[in-house]
Amino acid sequence: MIVGVPAEVKTGENRVALTPDGARELTSHGVRVLVEAGAGEPSALHDADYAAVGAELVGTEDAWGAELVLKVKEPQPEEHRFLREDLVLFTYLHLAAYPAVADALLKHKTTAFGYETVRSPSGSLPLLAPMSEVAGRLSPQIGAHFLERAAGGRGVLMGGAPGVRPARVVVVGAGTVGLNAAWIAQGMEAEVFLLDRDLDRLRVVDQIHRGRIMTLASNRAVLERSVVDADLVIGAVLVPGGRAPVVITKDMVRNMKPGSVIVDVAVDQGGCVETTMETTHDRPVVEHYGVLHYGVGNMPAAVPHTSTYALTNATIPYAVTLATNELGDALRADPGLVSGLATARGSLTNATTAEALGRDALDPLVALR
Repeated sequence: MIVGVPAEVKTGENRVALTPDGARELTSHGVRVLVEAGAGEPSALHDADYAAVGAELVGTEDAWGAELVLKVKEPQPEEHRFLREDLVLFTYLHLAAYPAVADALLKHKTTAFGYETVRSPSGSLPLLAPMSEVAGRLSPQIGAHFLERAAGGRGVLMGGAPGVRPARVVVVGAGTVGLNAAWIAQGMEAEVFLLDRDLDRLRVVDQIHRGRIMTLASNRAVLERSVVDADLVIGAVLVPGGRAPVVITKDMVRNMKPGSVIVDVAVDQGGCVETTMETTHDRPVVEHYGVLHYGVGNMPAAVPHTSTYALTNATIPYAVTLATNELGDALRADPGLVSGLATARGSLTNATTAEALGRDALDPLVALR
């Protein structure tokens, strides 16, 4: 397949789907790579770097005209005109949160893989993990900024001061995002509480961090008590391929202290806080009940150089498999791609996504016959 890498157009999206190192890996397998001129510039990756490894610099139409298109974010409305039946799209989709994107993919019978549902043999989510790590590590940094009075917050320093208590940070969910968020927050010397229903995960955290991160078994009463006392709440709840469950209600938010902050990392899957709405990097927060809500759906775009390398490191083996094999052979060569297949030939092919959208799913291998 010819591989195309268009520039991202989502508001505030500064990442690109492929580094020059990734392009070199593809060209070393005899794959022709078309990169939209300037696509890497927001990530401090220059056209000359791509040209030096054999990639061709092209316009938007040619990048989208490739057989396999690598992207970072779901196709935006202005990009729907590029969708077509003979296109294979490889990107983050999060269709449960963006049903209009699902409609567009189905209408154009595009074959689309979602990074967020590709699974490894162990059952982990290797293409979601790097951006979850970045978003998790960013969230305390972002929360710390918006806790500053000039940014609209309560005026609380994460680490406090001698004789003054630190910020109380409540992280809901002990997956990849939550673990990284709690780790960075405790490094900033905040008082950190990590909530999850999986006691085994909490045991691991307790053994590693030895009390620096306090673990709590999550239930409704614990959530209510924890949220009301928090200076910063980080929502980190995940359902792979589905909509995030709402675990923090508007009543809980209403009882929080004025000027406290919520960072809902699950917003690109609908959000786990009832009062969350998706925001953008240029207008990142909204206020409900006196509480600042940060709901940027592409958080890692704030640090695009780091994020682009982290993403390509994870995606490039799968991109090589897709680019160097017929589609059916690629799925047989790497069964993890089967779980990543979201749409094919006008059908939804991920059961969890289909359930979240209230639709039927077709078996991926049947859809591709």
